Amino acid sequence: MLAFINSLPGAVAQGLIWGLMAIGVYITYKVLDIADLTVDGSICTGAVVFSVALIAGVPAPVAMIFAFLAGVAAGFVTGIFHTLLGIPAILSGILTQLILWSVNLKVLGKANVAIPSRTFSVIITQLNIPVSLLVLAGFTAVIALVLYWFFGTELGCSIRATGNNQNMSRAQGINTSFIKVLGLMLSNGIVALSGALLCQYQGFTDINMGRGAIVIGLAAVIIGGAIVSKLSRNFLVQLLSCSIGGIVYYVVYQLVIALGFDTDLLKMLSAVVVAVFLSIPYFKKTYFSKVKLNKNAENDDVELKENDETIAEEVKENE
Repeated sequence: MLAFINSLPGAVAQGLIWGLMAIGVYITYKVLDIADLTVDGSICTGAVVFSVALIAGVPAPVAMIFAFLAGVAAGFVTGIFHTLLGIPAILSGILTQLILWSVNLKVLGKANVAIPSRTFSVIITQLNIPVSLLVLAGFTAVIALVLYWFFGTELGCSIRATGNNQNMSRAQGINTSFIKVLGLMLSNGIVALSGALLCQYQGFTDINMGRGAIVIGLAAVIIGGAIVSKLSRNFLVQLLSCSIGGIVYYVVYQLVIALGFDTDLLKMLSAVVVAVFLSIPYFKKTYFSKVKLNKNAENDDVELKENDETIAEEVKENE
């Protein structure tokens, strides 16, 4: 248990990093209503571009901008596949993810690369978790506030409208194809930023670091949404709930490890948790609604029977 307590700051730091990635997933999955699998590749792309730029002597803030732009480019490719070529969104993401595997490996040059631990270049590191936590919390807050402002603009509202009702948005004169591409670009740009933060924190970039990222992102979105859904429906709160979900996910992750659970099964456990949460709306709609309808029907029958008895008594009195 002591080991679990000692691991909590690191779990919170990782939760904030993956929570930022979950914000990118939230934009496509919840706002744009698109299941985008590009994130498994774009998170690694952000880490690869950041690492290569940092090794070349580029300052960390500028390298993060490069990582963001690389993610934007990945989202653009997925958007073009989907809108211009007519490929379904989920397949477009898979195709881009496969392309990014080769691109990432070619840019990185090998399977993994260590990040230079120069204090003036890298602030987020496992060697200084308290400072990393402050930087990550501030960075997440800034990103959430910028997105909150953006989605309140006309262009941001167009993205939300397209995800809510594409046909009605098109009837109102919104170019839904452009909006989809823009949403995918923004989402994957944020995902790539989280990849840049992740490689800084862990001290290296690996070509496989994005594998299964979509499952973690969905888990963070769903867990965070379940926690804050009854508290507030404010869009800013919903964005920050992704970070809350990421923190909860990694705290539970560390707890499971501390309890001696087989680490080889952790990804399977994550997938099962996501599947359960995703199936809840279906079960509510399919089964609980039937129970409610049957109960209402029984109440209506009882009410009709009581009305019939009342009418019969009134007729008898009149006679």
